[in-house]
Amino acid sequence: MLLVGRDLDCVRGGRLVFEGVAFAVAASQALCVTGRNGAGKSSLLRQIAGLVRIARGSIALENGDPELSVAEQAHYLGHLDALKPSLSVRENLTFWARYLGDGDGDVEAALAALDLDALADLPAAYLSAGQRRRLSLARLVAVPRPIWLLDEPTSALDAAAQALVARLMHEHLSSGGIIVAAVHGPIGLDGALELRLGGPA
Repeated sequence: MLLVGRDLDCVRGGRLVFEGVAFAVAASQALCVTGRNGAGKSSLLRQIAGLVRIARGSIALENGDPELSVAEQAHYLGHLDALKPSLSVRENLTFWARYLGDGDGDVEAALAALDLDALADLPAAYLSAGQRRRLSLARLVAVPRPIWLLDEPTSALDAAAQALVARLMHEHLSSGGIIVAAVHGPIGLDGALELRLGGPA
């Protein structure tokens, strides 16, 4: 499996954000996208996720599922945690598992993996920023997909939670998955490929 971006341009609001971007990430590899604020890190992830139009170029997943688009084989974790405050932790995760998968997925295993078991019946409105982030990350475990698109995945997480997420990322890579992460600093993906946008950060 190989995720390939060829000669990509991105235009947002009439402004050329980046042009001529290319990358190739194989199974069991991670790509860290770096660069200054506004260089297009989030926009590139959103292009892969099918959320931002590609002005020029192409993105393809070689040897993926030919019946599915790249976006349908990817999880996108953006800056905002898409949670309904009145639903419990378990109910929020169950909704996403049903929306993204063919059933309830493995909700209980995902709660355990992100250390959310004890909070499962608590309304999401009562979660801290770090707990909300871990609940968003739990979607990646509940419904397996080969590509993880992570925009600053460790933001709002304490050291213990950052280590937990690093372990999950390494497990995903060990199972043949692909990770593309927009980062400003280390997130525990030593040895990852790097793509710098917009010149020196």
